[in-house]
Amino acid sequence: MDETASTGAVGAVVEMIVWMFSNIGYAFYNLGYALSHPHQWLDWSDKEAIMRFVYYGGSVEFFFIVFTAFLVVTGVGLWRHGFMWGCVRILEGFANMVGRFFAWAGLLMVIQQIIIVFIQRIFARPDIVIGLGIPIEMDISWWAEELKLYNAMVVALCATYTFVQGGHVRVDLIYATVRFRTKKIIDMVGSLLFMMPMAILIWMYGWFFMWRHLIVPKPSASDTLDRLLAKSRALRWNVETIGFSPNGFNGYFLFKILLVAFAAMIFLHSVAFFYRSYLEWCEGEDSENKYLDKDSLGEGEEAYEGTH
Repeated sequence: MDETASTGAVGAVVEMIVWMFSNIGYAFYNLGYALSHPHQWLDWSDKEAIMRFVYYGGSVEFFFIVFTAFLVVTGVGLWRHGFMWGCVRILEGFANMVGRFFAWAGLLMVIQQIIIVFIQRIFARPDIVIGLGIPIEMDISWWAEELKLYNAMVVALCATYTFVQGGHVRVDLIYATVRFRTKKIIDMVGSLLFMMPMAILIWMYGWFFMWRHLIVPKPSASDTLDRLLAKSRALRWNVETIGFSPNGFNGYFLFKILLVAFAAMIFLHSVAFFYRSYLEWCEGEDSENKYLDKDSLGEGEEAYEGTH
């Protein structure tokens, strides 16, 4: 009985390894086919193309294309550290660019809240009208609930920017006391075992969650491609416009889109963080924060941060 069980376990492991390497091999073909036949998934005048896009966005095939690309880029980076540093600079630069832009949503949120208070309390108006030529007229409650969108933008699109800038709170009992190279090993393990899997899980759940609020019939993560193509015959856009109150904000589908964008940015930065940690581990303390585009408060920054 024990021998049969062990043989079955070995067979399952071998089968899993064969499955993984076969999918890595097929990733090159799948990517080439997708790039050479863009009309099959980007021509959204065709309902079947929309369903193909929905299916492949959360599919095993797409996962292995991304995974294989990561392996290839990592392999080249291990051979040429300059190339890996270039990847770090591009990915961190992207995180900084997006974060610095959407951080202004915080200021916009404050200004809009002040306007709401003035309009509601001083001018006693039930709505706010904005626009030149064709005005946009919405109830006060719509503008008040829309503030949540600005907050979601800051959280979802500025998270990686904050990580690059070292702004996240780190609570640890070990990390601060270990040597530099040990810290880099912890960072590499953390990026591979925590950041990447978390981002993948959020993407897989968020992708179909988003599309279920954009089209009908509602797609499911368990649907096969053939099943989705069959559903495409009845496909129509049905963007979610239901608010929590009768005259409240009705663009909650945007939060689903932000969830997917958040997962994508976390995954990209987990790659950048792994690469930076590896390169700093290889090159030593002199390479710490190399090429890091970090914001500065100007002269006296150290003293300012030390009092807050």
